[in-house]
Amino acid sequence: MIQSAKQWIVEQPEQESIEQLQRELKLSSLAAKILITRGYASVEKAQSILHMETSNLHDPFLLNGMKEAVERIEDALNHGEKILIYGDYDADGITSTTIMMNVLLDLGGDVQFCIPNRFTHGYGPHEELFRKAYEDGVKLIITVDNGISGIEPIRIAKELGMDVIVTDHHEAGEILPPADVIIHPRVPEGHYPFGELAGAGVAFKLAHALYGEVPEHLVEFAAIGTVADLVPLLGENRYIVQQGIKQLKTSLNPWVRAMCEVTSVKQREINEEAIGFYFGPRLNAIGRLGDAAPGVAFLMSENDMEAQEGAKLLNQKNLERKELVNSITEQAIQMIENDPTISNSLVLVIAQEGWNPGVIGIVASRLVEKYYKPTIVLSIDPEKGTAKGSGRSIEGFHLYKELAKNKEILPHFGGHPMAAGMTFAMEHVAELRNRLHEQASQCLTEELLTPKLAIDVPVEISEITVDAIEEIKQLGPFGTGFAKPVYALQNVQIRSMRRIGAGENHLKIELEDRHGSIDAIGFNKGYLYDEMTYGVQLSFAGDLQINEWQGKKKAQFIIQDVETKEWQLYDYRGKNQTNKWLHTLSEKECTFVAFQQSTVDYFGEQLSQNIQLISEEDSIKNVSSQIVLLDLPQNGQILEALLNQGKPKRVYAVFYTPDSKYFNGMPTREHFGWYYGFLKKRPGFNLQLHIQQLAQQIGLKVEVIKFMTNVFFELGFVTIEDGLTTVVSNAPKRSLSEARVYKRRLEQMELEQQLLYVPYAELKQWFNERMKEYHYS
Repeated sequence: MIQSAKQWIVEQPEQESIEQLQRELKLSSLAAKILITRGYASVEKAQSILHMETSNLHDPFLLNGMKEAVERIEDALNHGEKILIYGDYDADGITSTTIMMNVLLDLGGDVQFCIPNRFTHGYGPHEELFRKAYEDGVKLIITVDNGISGIEPIRIAKELGMDVIVTDHHEAGEILPPADVIIHPRVPEGHYPFGELAGAGVAFKLAHALYGEVPEHLVEFAAIGTVADLVPLLGENRYIVQQGIKQLKTSLNPWVRAMCEVTSVKQREINEEAIGFYFGPRLNAIGRLGDAAPGVAFLMSENDMEAQEGAKLLNQKNLERKELVNSITEQAIQMIENDPTISNSLVLVIAQEGWNPGVIGIVASRLVEKYYKPTIVLSIDPEKGTAKGSGRSIEGFHLYKELAKNKEILPHFGGHPMAAGMTFAMEHVAELRNRLHEQASQCLTEELLTPKLAIDVPVEISEITVDAIEEIKQLGPFGTGFAKPVYALQNVQIRSMRRIGAGENHLKIELEDRHGSIDAIGFNKGYLYDEMTYGVQLSFAGDLQINEWQGKKKAQFIIQDVETKEWQLYDYRGKNQTNKWLHTLSEKECTFVAFQQSTVDYFGEQLSQNIQLISEEDSIKNVSSQIVLLDLPQNGQILEALLNQGKPKRVYAVFYTPDSKYFNGMPTREHFGWYYGFLKKRPGFNLQLHIQQLAQQIGLKVEVIKFMTNVFFELGFVTIEDGLTTVVSNAPKRSLSEARVYKRRLEQMELEQQLLYVPYAELKQWFNERMKEYHYS
């Protein structure tokens, strides 16, 4: 049995609906399943995803305040007023700033931009920066991707005589800032048909209104901000990202070529994953570690040299960010593992002096992934006496609402159900942990604390083709709100498998069912080689990709998770490198079983765990669901009793047999007769002294000679005194088979034949026949 890392929730789309979409839209079964499980089961709804056009964009003047904003900006342009674009330090803010800089420069504006420093100014409007703008002669401030919460700085800007236009998409509070105009897709609530625009999307709408037509040349920036900010890829966002990706693939902008060069992404292959995993993180990194202004300068590069220098800087900052994240994550894990107060809490709250506040949100996400608990990571500033940090949550724990219950110790916090930021007095860290633990105990059940994996496409190997995978790409972009599909290959078997990679960290498998076979790759899943066995029905969750090698394309499955309900037999018979596999098994929760004292003596020095010695059925003690059979019992009944009591999910068959009875064989009657005659002629024969010479003479192994001697002794044919063997005169005739030692050897030989010298399939069948009566699936 292999337990999946997460609880699988597998969608089962109706076959009739699948066939209808296949028939009417000429789709593969895979594409049809994806659309159905995403809620696009009808032909009409499916068409809305498959064929997006400019008509999917709403009139920008539907946004409340757009008319007034355009009029004020045009007035500033006409009168040569100095305009400040006030952005944010993340990828969404950087691209929003770039969009507005491009359009206003294009329209002849006297425009500059400013992005607050995360560490010096914090998030959003800042009084100091607004006062500086006034001193520089700025008449109009346009915020992008921020401003909706900047009540006091905006009030000061107004007092100084500057006009302020806020463009934002973040959650608005009960009190709005005193700006001249607020453009926000959800303020006032419900006024605009699509409320999920990113900051870059709102800036793109403002650019649309200023130009009087869709600014296709700016859609690549809006696409990056939209993907990086993890807003739902539906509605207008979907169109923006689709068109942005098309633009990026053919863009002549120097920054695109430079970004592709440092990320090793081919420009013609840019997609939402390239943006989300390569472009976005590098733009985010510059603001996480310091001044984000070089990010805007990079996106506005006018030549290749500028772009290449900018790309190198962003790439270097991203490497620094990775090192910081890895270091802080390792420290945080050590704190959790070594402090029961933290590890036993339902909400992990970890604080440390000197942690970079710019990256601890990523650390929190990693810890949630590892421990699947709501997590808050805090950076302590002892000089200010504050703890500043970020939190990430899981389904069932509304982080913003739970934090709101602690307002008296959390003067500054904000966020949404799954993420939040906060600053509070450092002496309240332990109290916050205790409070959140109590709150979580009221709402987080064991079910909610179990990580889930939503699988929306159950597939059979026969459905997986290169053409089908190519077709699925056309359903993109995938992301928040329209997630990349997770596929399930259920009830397949392993045809072959091997570890690959320099450190054998990866796994390559060939999977098969009754319809065919497919190659599968498990990156960083080399450990599964020792977990999976042949002849077992396995299920895999993961992704589908196309592997292209020497011009040939082939479908392959990328393994994310695996499970099987069947018990498994692991064949360690005759396996070399004893220390290696013993060490591997000793790390598992196994019961090590031996049936011979000599086996205990042999393995005891190499194992830290105790070995349970079983000589009879009544000597079987409590055993775990994973049993390591170090050797063979005297008979099959003992082994069957062990299996019946342990009901194992995993059996590791070692069967160490230094002197194989089956291999050594049973001496013939002629051998017994010759040996009896030999002893009869030599009363008081010192067997121990001469057994090696005798073995060579008779052509039998030493173990066999000892066995024959024991048979004679048990039947009363010989006596053994002081190591000297003498034939008994006139001993009654008895059959050799009457001796218990003779019978045991026959049983042992039969058991070795059944368990030690048969192919794996026959060994598995032997166990199956004895476990089927009690084993559950």
